[in-house]
Amino acid sequence: METQNLHSGFPASLGRAFIFFVQELGEVTVFFLKGLALIFTWPPQVRRTIEQIHFIGAQSVPIVMLTGLATGMVLGLQGYYALAGVGSEGALGSIVALTLIREMGPVLTAIMLTARAGSAMAAEIGVMRISEQIDALQTMQINPLRYLISPRIAAALVSFPLLTALFDMVGIFGGFLTGSMLLKMNPYLYFHRVRASVEMEDVTGGFIKAIVFAVIVITICCYQGYTTHRRQGGFGARGVSNSTTRAVVMSCVLILVSDYVITSLLR
Repeated sequence: METQNLHSGFPASLGRAFIFFVQELGEVTVFFLKGLALIFTWPPQVRRTIEQIHFIGAQSVPIVMLTGLATGMVLGLQGYYALAGVGSEGALGSIVALTLIREMGPVLTAIMLTARAGSAMAAEIGVMRISEQIDALQTMQINPLRYLISPRIAAALVSFPLLTALFDMVGIFGGFLTGSMLLKMNPYLYFHRVRASVEMEDVTGGFIKAIVFAVIVITICCYQGYTTHRRQGGFGARGVSNSTTRAVVMSCVLILVSDYVITSLLR
């Protein structure tokens, strides 16, 4: 009897989990589409959008540059020794540039922005939810999605591609520092291979990934904060903590999964 109950309970639990996943996916999609549509309503929220660009974009420049420089230098070091084993040190510029532009630039930039800006947004909106500030906005007939979410979506769509481009450029320079200045490689050869190997399709693919990652991060982080009150222990510090943790973890996982999917489609 116990075995029968166990087997009958597992499919039911699996079905409930699947239904919850589909429902959650639908709610997140509607949440994003509403926020995106409200960007184009009148009057435009220029000031709030610029504030979010400053928060998401400008304040993230130091950490993005530092991460890009370190990544490029490590790629230059590892790539040089790997290529030296087959006598192809001259291809170092191509390896560093293509690795950064196609894959590591968009992915690492998105993860850094999730850790710095995404977590902060999830916590901020979560605190506004549990302190009933969002309910106060609705009472004053101010659309919370338009006031809180739309400027963040617009700012993310602008900031992510620009910061990805900055990461790529700094990373390529980091590879140059390692290859040319530390390992005494011909600097002209390094940049010649960068210019010869990088095509517009590579750059376009990197920007497509950056835009997709921007949508993922901003939607997941804002949604988790916005629905904090619906989580277990939602009204309190624990609820905000759980929402922030879920936002960061889910964003990072979806970034890696979507990176594989986009790479498969673009090849």
